Amino acid sequence: MKIPEMNYCMHCGTKLIRRYLKNEGDIPYCTTCQEYRFPVFNTAVSMIIMNEKEDQILMIRQYGGNEYILVAGYVNKGEDAEDAAIREVREETGLTVTSVRFNHSHYFAPSNTLMLNFVVTVKGEVNVNEEVDTWAWFTPGEARINIRKNSLAKAFLLGWLDGIYDFPEYPAKPYR
Repeated sequence: MKIPEMNYCMHCGTKLIRRYLKNEGDIPYCTTCQEYRFPVFNTAVSMIIMNEKEDQILMIRQYGGNEYILVAGYVNKGEDAEDAAIREVREETGLTVTSVRFNHSHYFAPSNTLMLNFVVTVKGEVNVNEEVDTWAWFTPGEARINIRKNSLAKAFLLGWLDGIYDFPEYPAKPYR
């Protein structure tokens, strides 16, 4: 996978050159700022939402889509990823998160985003906001069948269920 390359300094706008940095290789360098410029990317979270008994998974449909996905959203500047996970679940579903566990991460090149996936346990009644078209609770087996095909959501969910994370750009690899 080729990672998008930075061409201009994010601070002053000078065209970057490639300069060798020991133990790092050729890195974009700003001759005006006299500093190396490492890649910048978005950071987002997605959540496998479990009920209190941890025997059902909540998935949503949104923005007119016809397949179920996981709740997800971008991390705000200055926000920890775990806090973003709690916030996004509360905003989109109205549920209260009682536990947050990191699952896995994956860089998604099409949107230049590092996606951080968590498994969260929740309590309360579902009360979705305007971003969510519909929602449903699924057993793990039902979730496996109903999750959007060829998606990061599916890779995270199946990886968590099976212990093998198979992202579209990479071959399957055992993780647990």
